[in-house]
Amino acid sequence: MWGRISALIIKEFLATLKDKRSRGVIIALPFFQLLVFPHATTLDVTSIRLAVLNKDSGTLGRDLAARFTAGQGFRLVATLTHDAGITPLVKAGKVDLVLHIGENFSQNLKQGLSAPVQLIVDGRNSNTALILLNYTSQIVADFNREMARQPLPAHLVERAWFNPNLLSFWSMLPGFLAIITLVATLSITGFAVAREKEVGTFQQLLVTPLRPMEIVIGKTIPALIIGLGESIVILLIAVYGYEVPLIGNLLFLYLGLFFFLLSSIGTGLMISSLARTQQQALLGAFFFIVPTVILSGFASPIANMPEWIQILTYLNPMRYFLEISHGIFLKDASAEFVLARVWPMALIASTALLLAAWLFRRRLY
Repeated sequence: MWGRISALIIKEFLATLKDKRSRGVIIALPFFQLLVFPHATTLDVTSIRLAVLNKDSGTLGRDLAARFTAGQGFRLVATLTHDAGITPLVKAGKVDLVLHIGENFSQNLKQGLSAPVQLIVDGRNSNTALILLNYTSQIVADFNREMARQPLPAHLVERAWFNPNLLSFWSMLPGFLAIITLVATLSITGFAVAREKEVGTFQQLLVTPLRPMEIVIGKTIPALIIGLGESIVILLIAVYGYEVPLIGNLLFLYLGLFFFLLSSIGTGLMISSLARTQQQALLGAFFFIVPTVILSGFASPIANMPEWIQILTYLNPMRYFLEISHGIFLKDASAEFVLARVWPMALIASTALLLAAWLFRRRLY
């Protein structure tokens, strides 16, 4: 049996490396994604276009405005003199934030009265708007502490665990390990049978002594080796290129990755067995990848999703591996934490591979 499987494994490696599309998915696509996506998907707001409308003639209004214009990441693009200038700038998308200081700002503060300050943000990008409001609230809070005549009764001390500088690279790159290996393995296995159907070699399996499960094993191992090999490159680039810390046990990470890849490969083989052409296999892989990423918690927390969608995420292996990846990279996750997320992936992988073997059996007999 293993002699037949070994021959099929060698044949799959040769077929994959000779195919231009497969070579692109294995070599070019991961490097392109690692080069572009971490910068394109960053949640850090580093260039804030600011407009200031300061109607206050006192020094305190100018002091507050100076805190914004001198702040890191803020770029003053317009100094307004009247209210009518705000709307055109925001509508045209030329500013991200407008600071509006009223006429009696300094006078009210000196008299111990409330002095409201208006902050106008472009809400068309709600995520950026929320981040801007957090930035500006911190600046105003610092200004209030310095203006207070006596120490405030409560003083907030902030500390972020696991990512002290709140760098989005540290949060994104552990997720890209899952996404890139998912795309690579699913594409390779998705093309596997579909390519053979197009060139006619799939029919030759009918006269071979290979059993359906042997075919599944022979097509799974090459994709698994390729996925594990790509993961090593991704880890090296993440740790040494982007300086993301890798605190936890590397063996736990690869334990989770092993079963995550098996579940992806099983799904790819099912798609490939159902597709008649490589175009159909590519379309099927695309329809699987998009909801898998969205329902994994990579872009938005699962807790924020409706309850019925949260139930669907338990069928998504990427959900479990993302938790393992973040836990190993940033938190030194324990063995109990990892194993609690490995067994659902093992169940999903075994189910997908058995279904793939059943579909092969239907095609072969």
